[in-house]
Amino acid sequence: MPASSPVVLVTGAARRIGAAIARRLHADGYAVALHCHHSRGDADALATALEAQRTGSTLVLEGDLADPGVLPGLVAGTVARFGRLDALVNNAAAFAPTAFADTDAAAFDALMATNARAPFLLAQAAAPHLRASRGAIVNIGDLYAERPRADLVAYAASKAALLGLTRGLAVALAPEVRVNAVSPGAILWPEDGADATRQAHILQATPLARLGTSGEIADAVAWLLRGGFMTGEVLRLDGGRSI
Repeated sequence: MPASSPVVLVTGAARRIGAAIARRLHADGYAVALHCHHSRGDADALATALEAQRTGSTLVLEGDLADPGVLPGLVAGTVARFGRLDALVNNAAAFAPTAFADTDAAAFDALMATNARAPFLLAQAAAPHLRASRGAIVNIGDLYAERPRADLVAYAASKAALLGLTRGLAVALAPEVRVNAVSPGAILWPEDGADATRQAHILQATPLARLGTSGEIADAVAWLLRGGFMTGEVLRLDGGRSI
């Protein structure tokens, strides 16, 4: 792997949208640090597939993002392996639909820890390296941050915090580091199934009348990382549902 190749750390990279982001950035020439928590087997399989394309281009890092002690090591491990860091993609998220009245302090804190505090602390750890490389951060938000659902109040608040963090970091890390967010709408149905009535409602509320794809989110992340004059912005990829 050439020492001049850019390096990205992607959280939640083992599966679904995170894996699509990792594949796309690897195809763009990045060395990719693949973070996972519960999906080590999937992360190892993805790394093997990417290594077959370009030897020495991946690293798998495992850890619970809700544990603040884990986070500096993810950045340090990436830099130790590849010698630099050019991009951070905060993709991993906790998602727990819970009625407002049933959301206790522990559940609220767990969502905030993974969805807002972890991206903040990772950005803090990565900042010196990203400043040196004049790199970028992309945070993966959610439509519900701006259009919350009754059973997603705490989750929506955590993602709204992430969008606020995006704008704050864009100011704090300027001019060397650009920070933006992608805010997806419905991309993949939950793996444990989605109520058919809710699916139909979501599609009816989406002007383009379809789900987005993981590849479309990955394309947006790749575009935001390429450079340019954009920082502190939220790119909404929701098929028009936020109109």
